[in-house]
Amino acid sequence: MAFWANTVRAMVMAAGLALPQMTAANGISGDYLAARQASFEGDFKAAALYYGRALMFEPGKPELLENAILANIALGEIDLASVLADRLVEQGLPSQLAHMALVSRDADSENYAAILKAIEDKRGLGPLADGLVRAWAQLGQGDMSAALLDFDAVKEVQGLAPFASYHKALALASIGDFESADAILGTDGAGGLGLTRRGVIAHTEILSQLDRNAEAVALLDRAFGSNVDPQLAEIRTALEAGDKLPFTHVRSPRDGMAEVFITIAGALSTEGNDELTLLYARMAEHLNPGSVDAMLLSAEVLESLRQFDLAVAAYARVPADDVSFHAAELGRAGALRAQDKLSEATDVLRALTETHGQLPIVHSTLGDLERQQENYAAASASYTQALDLFAEVTPRQWYLYYTRGISFERQGEWDKAEADFRKALELRPDQPQVLNYLGYSLVEKKMKLDEALDMIQRAAAAQPNAGYIIDSLGWVLYRLGRYEESVPQMERAAELMPIDPIVNDHLGDVYWAVGRVREAEFMWKRALSFADWEEASEEADVDRIRRKIEVGLDQVLAEEGAPPLQVANGN
Repeated sequence: MAFWANTVRAMVMAAGLALPQMTAANGISGDYLAARQASFEGDFKAAALYYGRALMFEPGKPELLENAILANIALGEIDLASVLADRLVEQGLPSQLAHMALVSRDADSENYAAILKAIEDKRGLGPLADGLVRAWAQLGQGDMSAALLDFDAVKEVQGLAPFASYHKALALASIGDFESADAILGTDGAGGLGLTRRGVIAHTEILSQLDRNAEAVALLDRAFGSNVDPQLAEIRTALEAGDKLPFTHVRSPRDGMAEVFITIAGALSTEGNDELTLLYARMAEHLNPGSVDAMLLSAEVLESLRQFDLAVAAYARVPADDVSFHAAELGRAGALRAQDKLSEATDVLRALTETHGQLPIVHSTLGDLERQQENYAAASASYTQALDLFAEVTPRQWYLYYTRGISFERQGEWDKAEADFRKALELRPDQPQVLNYLGYSLVEKKMKLDEALDMIQRAAAAQPNAGYIIDSLGWVLYRLGRYEESVPQMERAAELMPIDPIVNDHLGDVYWAVGRVREAEFMWKRALSFADWEEASEEADVDRIRRKIEVGLDQVLAEEGAPPLQVANGN
């Protein structure tokens, strides 16, 4: 027991984690409760720390070991997880998490005999993973015939045929049998996996090895069209130049097992199982430390789990000379932005404009961030740079015109803003966000109210449960003097956005206009109560709302030199 405690202590220190003060006053309870809370919140770093501390007191407790293994695999600390897994397995306790850690460790050390023994002893990872891992382990022991038989056995299991065919093709390619690999992938034997990004790139490399670059280019075109990123563009350029692409997708049985894990992670990611997706992605990265796809998937899942610090660190592992570096940096900026570290995120994106300034998405993402910080001049400049990089205008660019229009509108450059909004509508005629924003802006400027009403009605028809759009509809009816018609729309908006001060303020004005004075005052007071709550709205005019409560809307309009409601209503 003392040996085990010392081993855990050494591994915890190696992981850079603080050690607890081993005092009776602290005991295990505090660390255990902290670990449980960290697990509940998905905080893998804290969970690993506190479960590690708790294990100092009870090194053999299965629940602590199981959860510590999970947290450490999620952190990518496979070596520490495998030490903990050994202890759990020694107790004869079944644990898929422990088996995951041990298979990863054995694959990393290329101990294929141990992997085959574990699967034989029912200490594997499950039906899909076990069959594929077993096949790759057979290849690792030099028995290709046995490997092919195992791939074929997996193929017979209902629903697993595409996985088996895909990995069989990769195994054949890894030993140089590109003809057989192409025969599988070329006949869609791998199903949807052959059409994934990784599957297409692998098949492209196989075709190039067979001196069939033209077919490889055609495959890229079918799969991705003209909208290719730097990695795909680099592959296409090499193919068109007549270069023979090396087969780098899977170079060894260990790479093959990493591919099993990234394949499973990719499948799980579409099912919303973030935690298990992360575990498999981390295992893939452990076996193939250069797998940028595994790094990016880990980072994306961590971001989805709101573990932003870990996501930032995962994105940062992608090398600057990798063709996917821009994707990693965009992800890192997004994770920083999610933590309100806007200055750091801006620095990341500005640096990216220096290295990848030819990509529109870099400038548009920077524009979004600048707009969030109300740097509207910088935002409109970034959107302009993004638009200028396109060879032709297509409907997909509607959003850039829309967001640049917002930036111009906020700068007071209405003519430019309106032109951009109308360009966005030219590209996407029924886009509700644009219809609403342009319509509402026209209402606020008291311009083209009939056209504004038509736009907002179309937006409301498209998104009847969007509170901000229903608010716009009620407000344009109010501006047109159609007060009674405005009431149900504004009430509906207040139901959809109950804490928005602007909506509550608008409803107060509408109530006042139809003579419901007490209800109007109540809504204005309600608007004030929400004006500073979690930045519900930065546009609420608190002083004006207070003045309406004091003297009423009619007096406020008179003080502002605005027409009285009766005139606006045509009475």
